[in-house]
Amino acid sequence: MRLAILTDIHGNVQALDAVLKQLDEQKITDIWSLGDMIAMGPDSNEVMARLLDRGVRMISGNHDEAVLSLLAGHGHPASYAHTREHHEWVARTLRPEYADVLFQLPRTIEQQMGDERVYGIHYHIPAEQRHATILEEPFHEILEATLPNMQQLYGAYDADIICFGHHHPVHLFKDASKRYVNPGALGVARDDLARYGLLSIEEDGLSIDLKTVPYDKRTFMERMERFDVPQREVMFRLFY
Repeated sequence: MRLAILTDIHGNVQALDAVLKQLDEQKITDIWSLGDMIAMGPDSNEVMARLLDRGVRMISGNHDEAVLSLLAGHGHPASYAHTREHHEWVARTLRPEYADVLFQLPRTIEQQMGDERVYGIHYHIPAEQRHATILEEPFHEILEATLPNMQQLYGAYDADIICFGHHHPVHLFKDASKRYVNPGALGVARDDLARYGLLSIEEDGLSIDLKTVPYDKRTFMERMERFDVPQREVMFRLFY
């Protein structure tokens, strides 16, 4: 069995298409997407169409939930004020059938692979906030990518492999009982590489490979301009 781990696609269909093409070439059909499928990039609808067409198992991320909160008329998280104009644009342009899917998503996912339990979450949520709304800002603040910090966040999770995203750089750490895996943001990077992870059951156990594939970043940037994506200049500077 092989399981592809995607996260933080962020409306970048060019990057997603490059990854899906590589997965097709490897005949990999089991795919997780660990949140933030939409927003930032110009193609949230196209991303959702691709993921649903492939039967990808999805969970929600903070950007997904912030947009949905606006759609539901519940307001917008206070600390996300700098992204509100952009999230309002995504909410206006997101097709209703994709919003309906996103509203139904869980925050966690898990699966047995051989002898190991694999668990997915967008980023750590303290136990007492697992049912809090995005307005209550349940996702833990981002911590530096170190083994002690991963142990602090995920050490108590009842799983052997913890997969997550949210913090866009790649993480891969291991201690005596767990592995902590963030394959890196698929759709957000300063280079022109889309990132994902691949979990495979081998003769000697479960292996984890962190993959990259080039994508057409120029077209992505041109579409940001063509669709007049709000706050794109800030995102260009900070993320791309």
